[in-house]
Amino acid sequence: MIKVFLADDDALVRGGLRALLQAEPDIGVVGEAANGRDAVHGVRTSAPDVVLMDVRMPGHDGVQATREITSWPPPRPRVLVLTTFDLDEVVDDAIAAGADGFLLKRATPEQVVAGIRTVAAGDALLAPSVTRRLLEALATRRGPGDPAAVLAARLTEREGDVLRALAEGMSNTEIARSMHVSLETVKTHIKHVLGKLEVRDRTQAVVWAYRTGFVDRR
Repeated sequence: MIKVFLADDDALVRGGLRALLQAEPDIGVVGEAANGRDAVHGVRTSAPDVVLMDVRMPGHDGVQATREITSWPPPRPRVLVLTTFDLDEVVDDAIAAGADGFLLKRATPEQVVAGIRTVAAGDALLAPSVTRRLLEALATRRGPGDPAAVLAARLTEREGDVLRALAEGMSNTEIARSMHVSLETVKTHIKHVLGKLEVRDRTQAVVWAYRTGFVDRR
């Protein structure tokens, strides 16, 4: 059972999400909060697997709450940020705070459920149909520069292929299958990519790939 905590200041949004998720046999809602401070407290006491975190909440916002939750020692909950995409200019801050993925508020019910399962597995960001447009928008805010080129040059050809696969939203298992290598080999490549790009996690690696133009913006 995937335990989910809902953090959103809109009671209607929380109600809709709760009804949607509790209809799934493998997902259960273990708590709710209308602001970031209550979310941190509720997450600490309910120990969910995934937190659906709204970015814009009164007082202690979703970015602050995300930063606090992701600072906890493992195993910590995965944080899936809820964003309106067009309006949330603080998504950059959510990435820096350690958010594990992003979910558009206009996503379909199927995308919401799939996104939660994917993030809970710790395997990928989200389906490309949900995530790519968000990451491409972030990419336009900062252009490529010499430091990025230097970092990209450190990647081997296979590591570059792995980074592109991550940007496509592929899971570790899918990457291993497509490259005809073991799962452990994929994990090793990802570890090397993170180290060479000087980023903390695969979320930041994918954002780096879009921002710098390493991955084509289709």
